[in-house]
Amino acid sequence: MLKRLTLLLLLAWALGFAWFALALPQPHAGGKTDSVIVLTGGEGRVARGLEALRKGWARQLLVSGVDREVKPREFVAIYHIAPKQMACCVTLGYESVDTRSNAREAARWIAANKFRSVRLVTTDWHMRRAAYELALMNPQGVTVIRDAVASQPSLETLFTEYHKLLARYISRLWGG
Repeated sequence: MLKRLTLLLLLAWALGFAWFALALPQPHAGGKTDSVIVLTGGEGRVARGLEALRKGWARQLLVSGVDREVKPREFVAIYHIAPKQMACCVTLGYESVDTRSNAREAARWIAANKFRSVRLVTTDWHMRRAAYELALMNPQGVTVIRDAVASQPSLETLFTEYHKLLARYISRLWGG
């Protein structure tokens, strides 16, 4: 009996990992939302968020997890943002250090601005866990569009992220 249970769990783990690695979330073109939230840490994330802002897919942008040493004027210079657009439409979030604190920072920003819809931008391999964390903290009734930045993750990255996601699901089941 124990042997069968172990084999069943191993099979479920392997099938889950195959799904996780082979069916990565995709970019979401178009579609309007009140705001866009970018979680820093991966190539192309900020550029994708700014693209959504520039194309009118969202009217406000939160960049969550910005290094405390990055000043708004440096951000403007690096990403070629008009100072007027920076002043009206871009918020740099300095509170976050990990995915869970990104979600907390984003949920507070969503609630403070009374947004009803957001576009979540992060890398494809990170999207499931980021969206899960945001769903746990988001105000009720907020629609989240997942807009993944395509990447070429290594097997190690996929393996690590899959286990972080599983650990988070399990910890949530046990009240964490």
